[in-house]
Amino acid sequence: MSTMRGTATILVVEDDPNQFRLYARVLKGYRLTCVVNASAALKALEERLPDVIILDHVLTGGERGTDFLPRLKEKAAHVPIIIVSGTLDIHGQLQALQGARSAHYVLEKPIRATDLTATVEKALTECGFGEAVRALQSLERAEKIESNEPERRFVERLARQHQMLNQLRRSPNPANISALARQFNVDRKTIRRDLCDLVQRGQLEARVCSESDDAGD
Repeated sequence: MSTMRGTATILVVEDDPNQFRLYARVLKGYRLTCVVNASAALKALEERLPDVIILDHVLTGGERGTDFLPRLKEKAAHVPIIIVSGTLDIHGQLQALQGARSAHYVLEKPIRATDLTATVEKALTECGFGEAVRALQSLERAEKIESNEPERRFVERLARQHQMLNQLRRSPNPANISALARQFNVDRKTIRRDLCDLVQRGQLEARVCSESDDAGD
C-alpha cells in the first residue's frame, strides 16, 4: 500500500464512529480525514482537496450524501467519489453513477475489506488526476494541438506528474531525481519542479523535495 512519503489523502464523510474505525483499520496506509456530514465536507474541500472522497449515503441531521453530489463535484470536479450505502436500491445506485456530477463507484454495506481497498486503489490510479489527464490528451488530439504549443507541454507535464505520483506511492524509497530525469527524458530541474508541484497540490509530503535521493548516479 501507500508509503508515508507519497500517501494519498481520503476525505471520509461518515457519521458512524464504528464505520470510520473500519475505514481507518482497512485503509491504514492512507491519510484519512473524517467529517460527519456533507455540509462539513464542503467546508473541508475549501481548505484542501483530497485524492478520494468516501461518502456515506445516510448522514447525521437527515442529510443524504447523494443529494450533495453536484455541490461536491462543483468544488472538486476531478476527485473521485465512492458512495457507501446500505439503503440505496438499484435505481438509486444508477442515479448516483450517472451524469457529469456523479460518483465513480457505489459500495454496499456491509463492506468487505478487499472490495474497499481495491476500489480505493482503482479510484487513485484510474480516476481523478489520471482521468483528467486523459481527457486533456483527448482534447489535444481533437484540436490537433502541435507538440511545441504551450497547451501540449502543459498536458505532458501533468501526465508525467501523474505517472511519477503513482510510482512514488508504491515505492518505499525517496524520489531519485536523476533516475526520474532519465526515465522521462527531461532534466533534473524539471523533475524537481514536478515534485514541488505535487507537494503544492498536497499529493506528496513537503519533505519529498528535500529528501530526494540521487544515490547511484
